[in-house]
Amino acid sequence: MKQFGQKMVDDHSKMNEQMKPIASELGVAPPDSIPPAEKPLETKLKGLSGDAFDKAYMQAMVKDHRQDRMEFRKEASTGKSSAVKEAASQGQQVISEHLKMAEDIAKKHGAGGMNASMNSNPGPQ
Repeated sequence: MKQFGQKMVDDHSKMNEQMKPIASELGVAPPDSIPPAEKPLETKLKGLSGDAFDKAYMQAMVKDHRQDRMEFRKEASTGKSSAVKEAASQGQQVISEHLKMAEDIAKKHGAGGMNASMNSNPGPQ
């Protein structure tokens, strides 16, 4: 579980650094804090420990990566900028890898409702 968490930090930090020049080119400022919609999850996770934390965290990781993959996939195919489309395509690959890992870990931890076989297929790339 700790290795997964560290991989999320490392990979997402790397992706953020790769996206900064593109965001700057487009005049978009990257967020500097947790979005308000994520605050309830942050509060929930801060109040948990042990197995309860692991399950809640992995459920959140699966849900978040499914949503991210969908958004990156859409941007990779419909983005107006070739730089954005390329970055989204690369990001989609990383996110698909994370999703597969998250689903596998969630399944091992009994983080209910995770159907890895149906949901980890990244589809056409």
